[in-house]
Amino acid sequence: MDSIEKPGVKVVYLCRNPFDTFISSWHYINNIKSESVSPVLLDEAFDLYCRGVIGFGPFWEHMLGYWRESLKRPEKVLFLKYEDLKEDIETNLKKLSSFLGLPFTEEEERKGVVKAIADLCSFENLKKLEVNKSNKSIKNFENRFLFRKGEVSDWVNYLSPSQVERLSALVDDKLGGSGLTFSLS
Repeated sequence: MDSIEKPGVKVVYLCRNPFDTFISSWHYINNIKSESVSPVLLDEAFDLYCRGVIGFGPFWEHMLGYWRESLKRPEKVLFLKYEDLKEDIETNLKKLSSFLGLPFTEEEERKGVVKAIADLCSFENLKKLEVNKSNKSIKNFENRFLFRKGEVSDWVNYLSPSQVERLSALVDDKLGGSGLTFSLS
């Protein structure tokens, strides 16, 4: 977060519901592993996720840090949720463009520029790009592994009631009182 202190620097922070983050990470890990390695079972991965043994660092603290900075300095940090983008991309594009000091003009909005950008940047469109279907950027890693479903609340198809209860308690413990919340629907 040191970069926020520099003049002219703005940060756009995008997070995702921790439930969907887990499911997405679990699929990703199983996609990028070597073929000689057995798949990571959901229950095993879930336990590791809840204990904080994940490959991407202490994300709770990271997410909460940027959340707090966005409240303290909204001119420096724009905090967005993936779920909000999926629900209303055009409103969030307007919010982003204003944050960056490049708001859409009335004429651009009237001509459908916001919708055109939303369509170009949609999960479905990005997933279809040839570069994201076949290119490999590093060994055993194909760009297509970055795109699965892009759906909100897909976790309901995977997690048991006891897992939902455990992760809900963890979310409450880590984020409780911060004002940062995620919907379970």
